[in-house]
Amino acid sequence: MRETPQNTLRDDLIRRGLRLPQLRLLVALEDTGQVSAAAAQVAMSQPAASRILSELEKTVGSKLCTRHAKGVSLTPAGRALAVRGRDVLRRLDQAGDEIAALNSGTRGPVRIGAVTGAAVEMVLPVIRELRVTYPDIELSVLVDTSDKLGEALLARDLDFYIGRVPLGLDPRLLTLEEIGPEPVSLIARQDHPLTRVERPVIADCLAFDWVMQDEGGLLRRTSEDYLLRNGFRPPERILSTSSLLLTLAIICETNALAPIARAAADFYASPTAFGGRIRRLDLAEEMEVVSYSLIRLRDHEAPPTVDRVHNMIRRKIAQLDRSGG
Repeated sequence: MRETPQNTLRDDLIRRGLRLPQLRLLVALEDTGQVSAAAAQVAMSQPAASRILSELEKTVGSKLCTRHAKGVSLTPAGRALAVRGRDVLRRLDQAGDEIAALNSGTRGPVRIGAVTGAAVEMVLPVIRELRVTYPDIELSVLVDTSDKLGEALLARDLDFYIGRVPLGLDPRLLTLEEIGPEPVSLIARQDHPLTRVERPVIADCLAFDWVMQDEGGLLRRTSEDYLLRNGFRPPERILSTSSLLLTLAIICETNALAPIARAAADFYASPTAFGGRIRRLDLAEEMEVVSYSLIRLRDHEAPPTVDRVHNMIRRKIAQLDRSGG
């Protein structure tokens, strides 16, 4: 005899005619012990309830209840089916609640991308808010360069991201809400020689190694453009890495400097981060890179949960703008 594959649906009772109203009636009958009371509970007449019970017994091939002076009792077969039926109805109620939550934007997955500074300044506060207000939203955050974020968005691995449009990515595919230029700061180890200079200038920093993104990375490219526009040559010695963790480790252990988003610099330079071993240099000149934006795919209908989180990010951006952040 051929074995039934384990992944084949065993829906024999459904194919034989089992219907959900029959299960509702059987569960109500177990609860009330009276055909008339069970019929009233599921909003049908007593004759209709008796007929449905008879049809259900024919469907399952077993007697499900016995009548007596005080009402009706379920047989062992009836009790077994009522237990399973109650579980089915409960699970359907749960599915209905889940669908309602998905439709209302209070439940479901949301995938955000962000460059480092935006992740700290804009995404992190929204994560804290979501944990309190909408704990059933499943949030995932990819922190990377705009090149990687753009690729992930096109591959539909992100719902939206905060960053820049990489070279080669057709802007006609996107909707952009510009946030503004991103301030950039140089970080160094706490006892770096430049920390003893009251107001170091960019020219002082160029004598040291710099840790930067790989060649062609947006932050590196725009940082080098900034230096050139202001009459400075790029650093002579550059260690290239896309790893922020490695960047911070190098900064802690050497005299190298690294340009990173100011929001991230302030975070990592706090006394509680990295044991207070990192410091943001207070430069006389302000560095900033080209504007970044809130970016999503055009003509892509997002589920309500994504729209909810997207709007929360927009509100956070507006708050920062009003406060001068």
